[in-house]
Amino acid sequence: MRVAPGVEAYGGGGFRVAGLRYAGSILILDDLVRPWAATDLKALTPDLFAPVFDAGLQTVEFVLLGTGPSVAPAPRPVRDALQAAGLGLEVMSTPEACRLYNLMAEDGRRVAAALIAF
Repeated sequence: MRVAPGVEAYGGGGFRVAGLRYAGSILILDDLVRPWAATDLKALTPDLFAPVFDAGLQTVEFVLLGTGPSVAPAPRPVRDALQAAGLGLEVMSTPEACRLYNLMAEDGRRVAAALIAF
């Protein structure tokens, strides 16, 4: 069994996860951290969530979307695409998404974290 990586720090344009620094936005999916091309909420498209869709419902049941330093709604096409795939979406500020991801991953939940850096 893999141990879910914890988000230890955020800000300064990136994240520290499991002791490693990542510049820019990240996507944590199936306990793996990968760079994510999202730069801001307005530029989000369903295509940016392709790895989540490809993983399927056996890997992830919902997505935590960190929108930056403050919370704002996800664009309608993103919400519609995730809903059509049967995936839940929780939108919150990036700091809140990091904290919730850590709690949920520790509990073994099938969650993806899509975190926009700031």
